[in-house]
Amino acid sequence: MTPAELQVAVGDLVRSAAARRGADLSLSDDQIVLERPRSREHGDWTSTVAMRVAKQIGVPPRDLAQELASGLGSLDGVAAVDVAGPGFINITLEAASAGALAARIVSEGEAYGRGDSLAGRSVNMEFVSANPTGPLHLAHTRWAALGDAISRVLRASGATVVDEYYINDAGSQMDHFGDSVLAAAKGEPTPEGGYPGQYIADLAAELVAENPELTQLPTDVARTLAKDFGYKRQLAEIQRSLEDFNVHFDVWFSERTLHDDTEGPSPIDVAVERLRAQGRVFESEGAVWLRTSDFGDDKDRVLVRSNGETTYFAADAAYYLDKRDRGYDEKVYLLGADHHGYIGRLKALAAAAGDDPDSVTVLIGQTVKVNGARLSKRAGNIVELVDLLDWLGTDSLRYWLARYPADTPLDLDGEQLRRRTNDNPVFYVQYAHARTRSVARKAAEADVTREHDGGDAFDPALLVHPTENDLLGELEQFPRTVERAATLREPHRVARYLEQLAGAYHRWYDSCRVIPVAGEPVEDVHRTRLVLNDAVAQVLRNGLGLLGVSAPERM
Repeated sequence: MTPAELQVAVGDLVRSAAARRGADLSLSDDQIVLERPRSREHGDWTSTVAMRVAKQIGVPPRDLAQELASGLGSLDGVAAVDVAGPGFINITLEAASAGALAARIVSEGEAYGRGDSLAGRSVNMEFVSANPTGPLHLAHTRWAALGDAISRVLRASGATVVDEYYINDAGSQMDHFGDSVLAAAKGEPTPEGGYPGQYIADLAAELVAENPELTQLPTDVARTLAKDFGYKRQLAEIQRSLEDFNVHFDVWFSERTLHDDTEGPSPIDVAVERLRAQGRVFESEGAVWLRTSDFGDDKDRVLVRSNGETTYFAADAAYYLDKRDRGYDEKVYLLGADHHGYIGRLKALAAAAGDDPDSVTVLIGQTVKVNGARLSKRAGNIVELVDLLDWLGTDSLRYWLARYPADTPLDLDGEQLRRRTNDNPVFYVQYAHARTRSVARKAAEADVTREHDGGDAFDPALLVHPTENDLLGELEQFPRTVERAATLREPHRVARYLEQLAGAYHRWYDSCRVIPVAGEPVEDVHRTRLVLNDAVAQVLRNGLGLLGVSAPERM
């Protein structure tokens, strides 16, 4: 009996108990929560449903628990049921019923752990979105790892997800960037408000090499050329570094397009009028405002200044409406620690546009430090992503950055991230996977296979060792962990789960042999344990894949 089947059985028994008493009880199977008991002496599963619904049914909780236990005890695959305390129902499954999970995992392969709880839901994930005026740095690295991992668990739960990078390529920062490149090309000092660093000098050298006539051009032409050249080169570098970090974006959205009025009103102008049509736009002191305070924002927001210039918030509004027009049910923004004010204003913007504010999710990521990381030689004042990858590697960085909730400030030990010991979680988990592959290779050398005498030798009733019971219990939790991680947008739950699974596997490895001792025959228990070993390998691979981390065959 699978946990899902057990959940349905408990629900059916509860509804039958209510019907016999004429009680009006609305209860879905999803509300029947089965949990692993803290002590395995209390069985494989425990349920508190009797205590939660007894009052609605009109019966004492313990009496209801006894009634449900009697019904559960008669089910195939259930070895024992007992009632504890005020109404806890502890359920022990037959070994064969619990052990069958291993074969199912091997059969399902990459599909194990995936579900459909978010099927039919479309999500736009916007993260990183750094200005294309310099290289990606340590903070961007965290947003990239977290955002991509969130997208992966959402997809694993059935959602349709589009990863989007908002290119901040409009505004004064781009002018300062272009002027910095041009000044370097002319051998002049960095202009006030400009960007220093060797990468600017490198861009300038490339610019001059491709445009030797640069210094002879009119100033306005040279400025435009320098800005566009630097922009394209810097954006290309950002894209390369993200791909090296195993982060792929489906859409690269240019802010410039929101200001484009060459073929009529710009998207920003159109957005202002659309919001005006909702009755939320007003004018005061010569400026145009959006009444976001009606929807929980701390103040109303200016869309167009009194001098006729549009604001960054107007661009945010146009960008939001563009996302909505593309049909996304949910718009997720992963922003830096200095963007707390955006939570209220983006939700208020959605409400002012006539949408459910809950269709906007704003996740605020906290700061991160890696001790021992050196400042970029090119940029001078930041720790670059490319340098971090060279020093620590993609797997270590991605795992550690996804291992903690977004709102947790991080101060990581760079040397621990590099350490190949069990106190380094990513090594611990990856080593568990490599060990499963080593066991499989050695099993093949010893003629331990899943088949015997032309048939399947898997016998789940042979998986009776306590460590096997623990390991199967951990394996069963994976789908629920993935679903929970997707629902809460918390991929760190997957990382912590993998560490628990790795620990259970290492303990099992120390206690149970897949390969018989020299001179002893290969028996079905060895063949069955090989299936369990391969099931663990599959779940470790699936889980690491959700974090964008590799599952090595050897270490």
